[in-house]
Amino acid sequence: MLMSIATFALAACATPWQNGKFGPDEASAIAKLGQPREVYELPNGSKRLMWHTRPFGEKTTAIDIDADGKISQVRQVLAESEFEQAQIGLWTRHDVLTNFGKPLEIAKFPRMQREVWSYRYRDNDVWYVLYHFHFDSNGTLRSTQQTPDPLHDPDHRNLFRRIF
Repeated sequence: MLMSIATFALAACATPWQNGKFGPDEASAIAKLGQPREVYELPNGSKRLMWHTRPFGEKTTAIDIDADGKISQVRQVLAESEFEQAQIGLWTRHDVLTNFGKPLEIAKFPRMQREVWSYRYRDNDVWYVLYHFHFDSNGTLRSTQQTPDPLHDPDHRNLFRRIF
């Protein structure tokens, strides 16, 4: 009994792509996960379907569908290994959008002629982090940055209690 409760609790914490297998096609993915929150057209007639757990979650499940409607890839895209693929000086806003989905937040810095897109994720499933993509005024990726996620920072969470 205790083992089945623990298994159920762990399954509830898993992201959709970890909860079992998908069928071979787009329809099976939608049947299991519901309608995707974002859909992006990719080269060769393929597309990427995305399900995210925002605003407070740190996971985005991406399923790539080939031109024949078959699942070609399933992965969690908000991960260090995925972010490292971004190519500074080559990627644009469109590349970041189609690889990671809509950002959690967009900040604009007119004097610096920069726009920063931020994504919440868990580094190694341990540390709560924000990953930032810095774009120039032409929309080209100029730098990336990681910072602690203030939502999970105990020093900031308890600030109100320490003041009063």
